[in-house]
Amino acid sequence: MSCWDQILPRREYSPEEPDEFVVSSIKSLKRRRVSKALDLGCGAGRHLVFMARQGFQVCGIDLSLTGMDMARKKLRDQGLEALLIECDMKALPLANSLFDAVVCTRTIYHQTLEEMRETIMEIHRVSRNKAIVVIDFLSKRTCSYGNGGEVEYNTFIEQEGPEKGVLHHFTDEKELQDLFEAFRAVHIKLEEREVDGKLRSRWAVTAMV
Repeated sequence: MSCWDQILPRREYSPEEPDEFVVSSIKSLKRRRVSKALDLGCGAGRHLVFMARQGFQVCGIDLSLTGMDMARKKLRDQGLEALLIECDMKALPLANSLFDAVVCTRTIYHQTLEEMRETIMEIHRVSRNKAIVVIDFLSKRTCSYGNGGEVEYNTFIEQEGPEKGVLHHFTDEKELQDLFEAFRAVHIKLEEREVDGKLRSRWAVTAMV
């Protein structure tokens, strides 16, 4: 059982509204007549529902059976369809060059740097030529940097709270450029806001395969 089976039912981890980064990116994808999209680490399904409602053929992948059940219910309640697959994002049971777009938010950084690298290689493999990848990463500027026990450089494991046992890798722009060196075009933007007086900082990356 994945630790996310206990985490995802918490309301703060299963928001209904899609991420603004994803919303703005989908508007651009629709202009490109994109049809097949992958939601990698789909969780409880907010982006699956959003993209299916926009007319995309969507596939959702996650390790959490609880998350998949929540996503399936949301889709069913709204009369929408999507393919759901339970698997590790580092080893996708999918053929090459399937998707026109890949969305991956609030998930890839719950791994070590090498695991993130493997995941990005898988994203590249299952994406078609000129596919667009929309993905976010934790910035080292964010308030939670350094919380928990250090597993490796810039990677920490939470030792208490709802995310006890969960890895968090924090990155910088240079590392992102290295991770996406196989992509033909990469746009990296730092997004920051204060929540209850604490800085939340992430990298919003849009890349073309």
